Amino acid sequence: MEDRTITFISDRKTYTIRVSDILYVSMKKQDAFVHVLDGRVLKTRITFAEFRDALGDGFIRISRGCIVSARAIHSVNERVILSNGESLKYSSQRREEILEQFRQKQRIIIEKLADNDNPTNNDDYHEHYKCFDNIPVAFTDIEMVFNDDCQAVDWIFRYGNEALARLENCPLEKLIGNSFSSIFSNMDRKWLRNYERAVLYGEFIELIDYSPEIDKYLRIICFPTFRGHCGCMLFDISEANISVEQSVAGKAVMMYLRTITG
Repeated sequence: MEDRTITFISDRKTYTIRVSDILYVSMKKQDAFVHVLDGRVLKTRITFAEFRDALGDGFIRISRGCIVSARAIHSVNERVILSNGESLKYSSQRREEILEQFRQKQRIIIEKLADNDNPTNNDDYHEHYKCFDNIPVAFTDIEMVFNDDCQAVDWIFRYGNEALARLENCPLEKLIGNSFSSIFSNMDRKWLRNYERAVLYGEFIELIDYSPEIDKYLRIICFPTFRGHCGCMLFDISEANISVEQSVAGKAVMMYLRTITG
């Protein structure tokens, strides 16, 4: 992962931001708006050329005044779709150039994933994760599947416990070794963006969303495991028991809800 940082002043404060945490930079005249992974947008006065040079070759120029981190791009269609769900306009005449740069950078990362010492079969994965067999929390290790354009298109269950089988309402023997889309034909592709970030860029991600596949609202914590894989802990929100008997606990819950709702 990229550990390089960039320092600039925004609203009279000095910020030092990791380049790997920057999603994209958009320009308006001499002002640069730095969009950061944690949701912040920091305004600073700097020229486009200065920022482009400072960020390095991990960024792709998609329009006259916008450069985007290649690692933040999920796909390029009518718009550039980012891994956090945002979509950006781009110059149509630059489409092929953008696609080629994106594919090259993704391909380099994906090729590195192939050089690994991962377990070779489902029994080996089970042996590695057997301590999760009887915990009451749904846990799975998934292997991402990429197409020829270096886009994440599916994943394969390599390990799962009985709590996962209950949550998914599907026996383990049907889950393990099979792709998600082969089991759930109504797969929502929103999951791919987040799992892809964990797999390719080593991010720890927490998301709360509705799963149309199993008709449940889920809280999911995903994180990198083996190369090309991520682990996921899944919680059915409807089954969560939250104690709010004390005012401090109630305040903590409200603060948490504000963070996940923006």
